[in-house]
Amino acid sequence: MGLFEDEFYSTKVSKQRKEHTKVKPNPVSWSRTRRRGMSTIQISVISSVIGAVVATVLFSLITGLPSSTPHASAVSAVQVKMESDPFERLIQAAAKVRPAVVSIANYKDHKKDDINLEESGLGSGVIFKKENGLAYIITNNHVIAEAEELEVLTIDGDTIKATLVGTDTVNDIAVLSIDGKKINTIAEIGDSSKLRQGETVISLGNPLGLGGSLTSGIVSYTKRLLPVSLNKDGIYDWEQEVIQTDAAINEGNSGGALVDLDGKVIGINTMKISDTGVEGLGFAIPTSQVMKTVNELMLNGKIARPYIGVYTVDLNNTYAPLDADERKSLKLPSDVKEGVVVLDAVGPALEAGLKLNDVITKFDNEPITSTMELRKFLYDQSKIGDELSVTFYREGELKVVTLKISDKPAE
Repeated sequence: MGLFEDEFYSTKVSKQRKEHTKVKPNPVSWSRTRRRGMSTIQISVISSVIGAVVATVLFSLITGLPSSTPHASAVSAVQVKMESDPFERLIQAAAKVRPAVVSIANYKDHKKDDINLEESGLGSGVIFKKENGLAYIITNNHVIAEAEELEVLTIDGDTIKATLVGTDTVNDIAVLSIDGKKINTIAEIGDSSKLRQGETVISLGNPLGLGGSLTSGIVSYTKRLLPVSLNKDGIYDWEQEVIQTDAAINEGNSGGALVDLDGKVIGINTMKISDTGVEGLGFAIPTSQVMKTVNELMLNGKIARPYIGVYTVDLNNTYAPLDADERKSLKLPSDVKEGVVVLDAVGPALEAGLKLNDVITKFDNEPITSTMELRKFLYDQSKIGDELSVTFYREGELKVVTLKISDKPAE
């Protein structure tokens, strides 16, 4: 996504105290309970048995441990191990999902005369489905962008050619398919909406080509909104909802799995803030968003989103402000401070008559103050086929046109 100059965005469990209670038989005068005909040996045997039973019962009640049958002893041993090693859940969760996390090689430069393609990019992916002989992989759009050829490397060292099923630049999600003959493990998808701040998570992926790497941390923030530049022009024109974590995410981790302690994938690693003095600021797209996109990509190969065909710049943009001469050329009334300036119009916008330097201020009488608001209105409040009323200024004159929203054509 190009955010923050990153190419890839690329319990303590208390131990139970085992108090070994020694049970001493009560000093009973056996001579008073002694029956006629019972020998001293018989009395000793009976006393020993009773003492052992009482000691076992009391020990079980005090420690909470089950009796020492072979099965119960095995269960007890597992419990003791879990209690003695608070990181056992991390180990088990990683072992569960690790075989389903793969490395992805993106070959961008395809040379006809060179059999060995130049490896242009590395990323990660998560195998989430196996069907009809194929295995399907979730990754990031920016991991597979501009690829001439894609290859997947499994944890077992198998290299398999991958095919693009569909991709979405807005949510930065892509789906690949590979031959599933050698795929034995698929990841279980968890519910990211149930995440809690401070919850322990694991990040798995292929950082810097070191496939199968594992890091751990906590959920620093469950629903963080970050500005992104979809057009990669340095101007933020969208907001991405992400899970913030301090688990280490590096170049090549993109597309990998963020996993909870049950070994369920609750996010797809997508970016980090990379700057001097910055640590522990990694981000993953929550599965609640990922799977909606994935399901539509599996069905249609693309995401159908409302489209009007304008490329714009904000009238009041702190990152790329218009200078005095540019504002003057628009001939806007002095009270017009916010809106979006049309730099190019195609498709529905062109057909409706919009053109260069028109300043859009309203959609259906709702204020449009930025390109981000323009996108949010289209994606959240409209649908393909709707008719949209557009209010704009042209050389200082207020105008209104109606256009029909369409689906964005394939690129």
